[in-house]
Amino acid sequence: MALNNTFDARLQQETAVGAGVQILLLALLGTAIGMGPAGWLTGLAFAFATWAVLSRALHRSRLSSFGPANRVTLGRATLVGGVTALVADSFESAPPVTLLVALTAVALLLDGVDGKVARRTGTSSALGARFDMEVDAFLILVLSVYVSMQLGPWVLLIGGMRYGFVAAARVVPWLNAPLPPSFARKTVAALQGICLLVAGAELLPQAANLAVVLLALGSLVWSFGRDVLWLWRNSRTAAVEVPAEPRVLELAAR
Repeated sequence: MALNNTFDARLQQETAVGAGVQILLLALLGTAIGMGPAGWLTGLAFAFATWAVLSRALHRSRLSSFGPANRVTLGRATLVGGVTALVADSFESAPPVTLLVALTAVALLLDGVDGKVARRTGTSSALGARFDMEVDAFLILVLSVYVSMQLGPWVLLIGGMRYGFVAAARVVPWLNAPLPPSFARKTVAALQGICLLVAGAELLPQAANLAVVLLALGSLVWSFGRDVLWLWRNSRTAAVEVPAEPRVLELAAR
């Protein structure tokens, strides 16, 4: 019991350090651009929420160590917190596009690093995979909010689709079934961040940005639609097979 408490204390220290680094980044951003109250409050809320949720998840997971891969993901979460604060601040003043693009680009580049680190160090875990996925999903949501200010509220469909799927799964149980690995799904997920970053950078004409974001949305609808169809068919197959089993046993008994 004492050993478990020691491990848990160390894990909580890691999350506390992550929250501290997040606040330090906010302070640096505030000094550099004179960030307003909206940016500060949103950034601090993100830091607190990340610390609270991650601390609870670590306590439940009973991991013996935080692991290098989770540290990379926590670093990405810190960058996403900075992006979130900048996007919130952009509602009050002109956003520092270069700084926002730089933070987002680094966060996207590190997306594939934590997985490789986990595999090479043998520290892969369900918690780490979920942590990575949630950081990715929230970054896409924040970027879609930012780009929607340029192209319209329909862009929010990109950031909200995953959360809509999670909400639907609470009502429709068969959506909770595990999906088979898919390279196409991973490619489409990575494409969302890249397309939103390109549009947010405002380097292309608006028509080109519109085409890029429509490409992202179209590929995401296709990916979700394919997965939902697979889950539905799989649930139908399972529903047919389960009632048939007692009948087979009955015939065998005769």
